[in-house]
Amino acid sequence: MDPLRRRFLHLAAGAAALPAVSRVARADTYPARPVRWIVCFAPGGPNDVTARIVGQYLSDQLGQQFVIENRVGAGGNVGMEFALGSAPDGYTIAFVGPNNAINATLYEKIPFDFIRDSVPVAGTMRLTNVMVVNLDVPANTIAEFIAYAKANPGKLNFASGGVGTSPHLCGELFKVLAGVDLVHVPYRGTAPALTDLLSGRVQILFDNLPGSIGQIKSGKVRALGVTAAQRVAALPDAPAIGETVPGYEASVWYGMAAPRGTPPAIVSKLNQAVNNVLADPKLQARMHELGGDPMPMTPDAFGKLVAHETEKWAKVIRAANIHAE
Repeated sequence: MDPLRRRFLHLAAGAAALPAVSRVARADTYPARPVRWIVCFAPGGPNDVTARIVGQYLSDQLGQQFVIENRVGAGGNVGMEFALGSAPDGYTIAFVGPNNAINATLYEKIPFDFIRDSVPVAGTMRLTNVMVVNLDVPANTIAEFIAYAKANPGKLNFASGGVGTSPHLCGELFKVLAGVDLVHVPYRGTAPALTDLLSGRVQILFDNLPGSIGQIKSGKVRALGVTAAQRVAALPDAPAIGETVPGYEASVWYGMAAPRGTPPAIVSKLNQAVNNVLADPKLQARMHELGGDPMPMTPDAFGKLVAHETEKWAKVIRAANIHAE
């Protein structure tokens, strides 16, 4: 063979091998620079607060800053489109929550398919929503409330922080399984909904527990039950709604995903880091203060959770004929 041709083929073979070597090196040294964690909602909400708490622990664990970047709009779709369209190198990851399972059916046209276009990385926290009522509602238990609602069909208003939110769908699921006729009143956020609950303009509110727990403990509203499968430590006297309404369960869950194509070694490293920090007693205590519990999971288990929740909420959305605002 011609020496020049032999040298060219040798160099070409070496060049072809570089991408594979480079990918391994990136996974071994990851992260070598700050990581952007896209939160699809505004600062101060439970998604944002959770991401910032976990992100700080991950920064300490991996030696690079996990920078929380809030990109809001369209029920979280704006931020998720950006995150999933980013380079699949582990340096842009997405905060995942129930909205991602809900939006797949709630929105007729969405510029991405979350399950198809993402790689599940890890679970972070599970918390509950809570069903609270105005003090004038003559019911102290779920059973008493159901009896009262059935005696007054279409006369009771239940509020939520917006159409298609997790609390909204908690209420719709309750209506279906309990067989009651309640009127949904959506608000642009939980704060104004809670204000109207206190004044009696609406009678029921489904809310994230951290948003209402102060009013519950001060006796300004009455908690009838939590939406989780079991009672929670933050509100031990409130039963699970499922204790009275068989099959009822609607937990809030948070986790992490990456764009499709992210190297498995990087996904594995992130998953291990998340699970490591979730085992820290100080982080666990902080989550308990928020009314939640750590939710360590393998990537596969988290992916199955998202798929199950997507199917579950699709049935509720279609049955209630809910459409995005």
